[in-house]
Amino acid sequence: MRKSKPKKRILLPDPKFHDVEVTRFVNNLMLQGKKSIAYSIFYDAIDLVGEKMKDSDKAPLDIWRKALENVTPQIEVKSRRIGGANFQVPTELRPERKVSLSMKNMIAFARKRSGHSMAEKLAAEILAAYNNEGGAFKRKEDMHRMAEANKAFAHFRF
Repeated sequence: MRKSKPKKRILLPDPKFHDVEVTRFVNNLMLQGKKSIAYSIFYDAIDLVGEKMKDSDKAPLDIWRKALENVTPQIEVKSRRIGGANFQVPTELRPERKVSLSMKNMIAFARKRSGHSMAEKLAAEILAAYNNEGGAFKRKEDMHRMAEANKAFAHFRF
């Protein structure tokens, strides 16, 4: 590369839970620079998760973390053009990209859900991901299935 790598921006922890990962999630959730609205959506969703999982001994934030972990892909396929043919080559994911993909998938599938408010949709997606179901979990499974089907082309990786 000609240019140097851009410096990593340091994220400040969120005001309620004092967690950098929450800030990262809220930044992905945010639309048009409205961070305070994104925070309120996230906190309302976490409160809804807490109400729905009262009988569980886990904290709502731990449920959210487990849900994110459940939808985090380990491997993806990338198109490579070799000898006039396109191959789907399975590649390992960098740790930052794993987290980024899981957050973006969860938010995207929460937006597609039916429900009244975004907080309700996000809470429903978090609970679905926690129980190993829902759109984001299905996307992860599809990515892994594609990689498994194309593992014969793994030697094209470089």
